[in-house]
Amino acid sequence: MANVNITPLHDRVIVKPAAAEEKTAGGIIIPDTAKEKPQRGTVVAAGPGKKDEPITVKTGDTVLYSKYAGTEISLEGSDYLIMRETDILAII
Repeated sequence: MANVNITPLHDRVIVKPAAAEEKTAGGIIIPDTAKEKPQRGTVVAAGPGKKDEPITVKTGDTVLYSKYAGTEISLEGSDYLIMRETDILAII
């Protein structure tokens, strides 16, 4: 698990996206230009939530998020997404 030296504010969550699929189920290799952005990742940090809305995800949770959710950030050579907790669709 990655340790990030950043604390998200309010209802923000930092997610490490899962790696994009390299092959289809049938074994066809997908070129970089055709890979879809992953919609699954692992929570690496979560803010405290809002006054009346505590955060429900925790560090280590694997989550599904909406396709265009979040802002891409790069920390210490790794790519992450920072998004609102409402952009997270499910914990899996």
